Amino acid sequence: MNTKIKNFIPYTFPLDPPKDENALLHRANSLFGYTLGELSIYAKLEIPPNLKRNKGWIGMLLERYLGASAKSKSEQDFASIGIELKTIPVDISRRPLETTFICVAPLTGNSGVTWETSYVRYKLSRVLWIPIEGHRTIPLAMRRIGVPLLWSLNAKEELQLKSDWEELMDLIVLGKVENITAHHGDMLHLRPKASNGKALTAAIGKFGQPILTMPLGFYLRKKFTAKILERYSIYYLL
Repeated sequence: MNTKIKNFIPYTFPLDPPKDENALLHRANSLFGYTLGELSIYAKLEIPPNLKRNKGWIGMLLERYLGASAKSKSEQDFASIGIELKTIPVDISRRPLETTFICVAPLTGNSGVTWETSYVRYKLSRVLWIPIEGHRTIPLAMRRIGVPLLWSLNAKEELQLKSDWEELMDLIVLGKVENITAHHGDMLHLRPKASNGKALTAAIGKFGQPILTMPLGFYLRKKFTAKILERYSIYYLL
């Protein structure tokens, strides 16, 4: 691995949160072309052998360099300026390799919740996407950081996500949570979100009774995030 410094002055951690979008984007752009191994050395953060048991490691590494301020998963990563951070592993053609987790789905207490007031919309209203080389043949330490892009939902995207969210939330509210599969939702879908199959959470059954079921999370399908990257076609990985 080449750990040569590339005109980069290591930050003193922890960083203060960025004051505005320009400051955040400046920090993100300064990471372009670095490998995860190089950044882990500067941050003094041990790099894991793989991501199987450390799925959030890349996000945690970049949060240190960007000064993420979120103290709770219910907040945006840069709440003071209204921006969420999402890393996205891509192949050599800049196509997403994975679905993108947004937030845990609320399975109870959903009375009065609308798309406009949902955590999904809150998290996705403004996103800093950072592509990462993600092909498994590339050792984790050698994977490079791509050019960041700052994105907001357009009207078409919001309509697509709103339609999926309402369909999925209707199933939850009507007590059909255990009938939900990964096939529900065109651009947005629900998947189990738990460290193991034994973890259970409260939900509503088909007769309105309290039940225990697997926690679920909202995820963006790869075809949705692929369209985001296509919209910003000037952004090449390297």
